[in-house]
Amino acid sequence: MCSLGVFPAPVTAAQTLLERNNELLSALHPGEHSQPCDLPSPQFTRDTLKGHSRPESSSRSAFLDQRDTLWMRSAGAWRDAGLYGLLDEITNSAEEVPRFLAVGSACVLALLRWASSFHGSLFPHLTLSSDEMVAEFSQMLDWSDSALRSFAWHPHTDKFAVALLDDSIRIYKSNSSATPTLKHRCQRSVCALQWKPLCGSALAVACQSCLLIWHVDPTSLSTRPSSGCAQVLSHPGHSPITSIAWSPTGSLLVSASPVDTGMMVWDVAAESAVPLQRVGGGGVTYLSWSPDGSRLLAATPSALFRVWETRMWTCERWPCLKGSCQSACWSPDGGCLLLSMQGERVIYALTFSDLTGGSKAASVVADLSETSFPGPDGDLTVGGEVCSLSWDPRGERLAVLLKGDSQAVNHPSVIAVFKTRSSPVFELLPCGFVMGEAGAEPRFMQFHPHFQHGALLTVCWSDGRISHVPFYFSSAGLLGGDSPQQALASNTADHSSNKLYTEQIS
Repeated sequence: MCSLGVFPAPVTAAQTLLERNNELLSALHPGEHSQPCDLPSPQFTRDTLKGHSRPESSSRSAFLDQRDTLWMRSAGAWRDAGLYGLLDEITNSAEEVPRFLAVGSACVLALLRWASSFHGSLFPHLTLSSDEMVAEFSQMLDWSDSALRSFAWHPHTDKFAVALLDDSIRIYKSNSSATPTLKHRCQRSVCALQWKPLCGSALAVACQSCLLIWHVDPTSLSTRPSSGCAQVLSHPGHSPITSIAWSPTGSLLVSASPVDTGMMVWDVAAESAVPLQRVGGGGVTYLSWSPDGSRLLAATPSALFRVWETRMWTCERWPCLKGSCQSACWSPDGGCLLLSMQGERVIYALTFSDLTGGSKAASVVADLSETSFPGPDGDLTVGGEVCSLSWDPRGERLAVLLKGDSQAVNHPSVIAVFKTRSSPVFELLPCGFVMGEAGAEPRFMQFHPHFQHGALLTVCWSDGRISHVPFYFSSAGLLGGDSPQQALASNTADHSSNKLYTEQIS
């Protein structure tokens, strides 16, 4: 089992530029350039991006108040707040409705509020506001204070989308000066972006109140597509949306909300959704589809996650030992799932086989506890809770975003990069730490989906900069022997004391 103690000491005096000859090189190395890749590397600051400070309802003060009929007010309350809003409107309109109806509505409303408070004691995240919930479950570290809100590479071209603090989305493409900017009145508190596979124009956006599907013509020279280019998909009780995942073929889109125990499987063309409902968990916070499309991970806010089999849509239920599932990533063949738990400093691994199904226990493959390294300004501490995981498409580099201690100057958030090997046995080997410029800490990371010379890691930094770190290596490939799943199972069988147990549910 690999640990941070065997890693080379991080270089804190300069940013990491690239990997060459199995060594991470920084700007201190002579002959290295600050931008080794011909890709856009924009930077945004909070001063240049102004978030929304005025709610939509504030514009009502400019108009004369007009009393609508009870039916119109009830319909509006149902649309805005569901059953709670409807009952509250009837209760407050006692002079316009029969007494028994007003009293009955007040009693039902009180009962629902009591049940909601009891439910909130079981699932504390339900007491959070929408923005607080998005910040809690976003894959972007420190989402509330970041100028960058989300990032997504296109699966087939050198193009990426980035969501910003002002709720706009900008699209950058290699060797192109045009930068389309996407804005929509429903595009608030963006938490996740994902391009549709096998398509050049469709971008899914997870927003506070709905799901947007932008259709941006890649050949268009327009830098401000109209809001008519976006589909608005919504479902009652399914907001805020904190995670989305396209199937590898692009035929289905799945969305998740922490307040909805069911995840929505959308047919975007028909603008219809089918809920996949399961009892327990308190909602769904994170989704990840395996590259082969056979399985779908669905994490919940509680100590429970599910792995769905997408052929018959059955699921395995995995209770966790401590916190909820924080992040996860699949191996390129879909046979291995690496995941991290909230509050834990280890990486778990699950293996899957078409013949035997899934594992019966998850095993620890890496220990990421705090480790100190000597530095010019004193000891530097790295390690801690795993916030995010990203595995490159070749399956040879694993990036792990480790949360630092904001109260300690010498314990920043860092990215630890492992070399991964599947044959003859699965193992993680130390590669090094990806460091930023002075004072900048990583907030989000994602591997380029089709980099030709190894792997390319894109990092969003706390200073609003987006940088690209290439890892140049020759793909080792599989040299024979056991399959990656068999090798991983045999290598991790000794960690029987750290297990998660599963129950098969139809």
